[in-house]
Parts: sequence; C-alpha cells; structure tokens
Amino acid sequence: MIRGSTQLGRVRWRLLLLILLLAFVAAAGWFWRDFIRFAVTPLRISATGESVDIERGTSFKDIVHQLRAQGLTTSAPFYWRLLAERMHVAGRLHAGEYAITPGITPEQLLTSMAQGKVLQRDVTIVDGWTFHDVLQALAKADRLKHETTGLDDAAIMQKIGAPGEKPEGRFLPETYAYVKGDSDLDVLRRAHEAMTKTLAALWAQRDPSLPLATSYDALILASIIEKETGRAEERPRISGVFIRRLQKNMLLQTDPTVIYGMGASYTGNIHKSDLTTDTPYNTYTRPGLPPTPIAMPGKPAIEAALHPAPGDALYFVSRGDGTHVFASTLDEQNRNVACYQLKHCR
Repeated sequence: MIRGSTQLGRVRWRLLLLILLLAFVAAAGWFWRDFIRFAVTPLRISATGESVDIERGTSFKDIVHQLRAQGLTTSAPFYWRLLAERMHVAGRLHAGEYAITPGITPEQLLTSMAQGKVLQRDVTIVDGWTFHDVLQALAKADRLKHETTGLDDAAIMQKIGAPGEKPEGRFLPETYAYVKGDSDLDVLRRAHEAMTKTLAALWAQRDPSLPLATSYDALILASIIEKETGRAEERPRISGVFIRRLQKNMLLQTDPTVIYGMGASYTGNIHKSDLTTDTPYNTYTRPGLPPTPIAMPGKPAIEAALHPAPGDALYFVSRGDGTHVFASTLDEQNRNVACYQLKHCR
C-alpha cells in the first residue's frame, strides 16, 4: 500500500510538471506571437506630419516614455527594450527629429533612429526671386532657426563667409533640404556656395567674344534675362539683344531694372516719368549694366547670358501672353509696340 501510494504521487507530480510545461510553452508562444505582432504593427498616428523629437542625451527608457506620452504606442516598455536588443540598436539611437509616417512600425522607427535618418524639410529659392523674397521664405520655413533676424545685408553676408558682397543674385535658385537645428544662415551659406560653383563652371565655358569683363557681369545680365522672360526658348534671343546693345554702346532700356531701382515706390505699374527718373538701376538713363543683379537668376538664365543666340535684333516687346516679338530696327520696334502694347495693329 505504501509503495502504490508513492507511485501514484510520482505520477501526479509528473502530470503536474507536464501541465506546467505545456502552460509555459503556450504562454511563451503567445508572448512571442504578441511580441512579433507589436514589432510589425504600425504605430498609432493621430495626424499627418507627426514627428518625434529626441533630445541629445535622452535615455532609451525616456525615448519609450516619450512615444507613449505622444500616444504613438501603448505597448509595454519591455517590448520596446526587447525589440531594440534583438535588433542590436539599444545603445545606438541618435538624437534628432524623426518623421512618423503612416504605416511606420516600431521596427522601422528604431531602424531610422539607429541610422540617424532624421526628418528633412525643404525650402525652395525660386528663379527670379529677390533677396528680400528669399529672406521672407526662410522666415516662414517650419522648424528653421531664424538667425538673420535684425541683421542687415552686410552682416548676413559677413556671417555666411562672403564679406563685402552684395546679396542680390548671389544665391542659386534650387530646393534645399534642412533638418532640425539648421538655421536660415546655413541654407543661405549652401545656396551661396552653389551659386559660386555654378557661375564659375559656366563662366569657364562662356562665348569668348562676349562684352562681359567678369563673371559678376554675367550674373547681372542673367538676372535681367530672368526677369524679362520665363520662356526657355526666348532666353538666348533676349540675351542676344542685350549683348548686341552693349557692343554698340546702346542703352539697355529694360523695364525690370527700372522697377528694381524704384524699390517700394513701385506699385504694379510703370509710367513714363519712372523711365526718366534717374537711379543707379535706370537703364534708360544710364549706360551699361546696372551695379548689381536685380534678382536670383537660375542656371538656364546664366547659360543664356553666356551663350546668346546670333542675330541682328536690337529690340523686343511683350505680346502680352508671355512671349515677345523681336525687331532689328527702331521703326519695326515702334510698329510692334503700337500693335502689341497700344493695340493699334496695321
């Protein structure tokens, strides 16, 4: 009887151990499935354009706390720690701002943080903008530090490493990416460097017969071409007109320079009195090129300035539809002005 009771007890213990083992295996299996589900399930995003901003020195525990505080996850911090250890990134997460895009999973977010793929934003300098326009765009750029506030043009150029330069025309129209921590001076510095390199490369390939003494002269001419037309096919022809007028010592007589010289007094219309009021930029009263560019010329405008189209045209006038009609004599130009500007076509 004692032997049978002992054997029965052993059976019961074995059965209990088996049940506990099966329960442990089942629990482990459930836990693993739930963990894998957590790793590949998209985070909870309440709004488009959401991001998480991790400050320098933030611990892994605090990163997870921040994600939970923003409502991006309700998963246990242990899951995040386990996932990071499994990915071997727990101690390699970089500070910075990270985009929380629709569909992003915890695994993908940790990968971005480990690789330092911080959120980039864009700001565009548009062909034909003035320096004032550029500063306004930078002032409106989201998450960009504004270090130019209160600085005059000379101070800004000093800050970006171009002391003594006038800012107009010196920044290449292009789209520039920036990240949290960058400033408007950083963007301006890059745009200035891009223009310097672009202008130098194009100047080296210029038509050698041009009546332009320096690459800065080319930049000034390119800015006028930029403001005269947005049509790619017209830029070389308009460049040709200005080049021939310079060669013949004729006044350029281009309205965009007059408008630039008028500054804030320009209200949208140009009058005959404006053409006779002398300013450093009035090409109706002063010969040659104006003292500085009048806008930011794009690369195509610079190329046109350095490679004008051949021909004999010395005049052009707008048709009113964005295109121009060209003339080689003043009589022909006067007829074109009467037709397209005064609507007195013969």
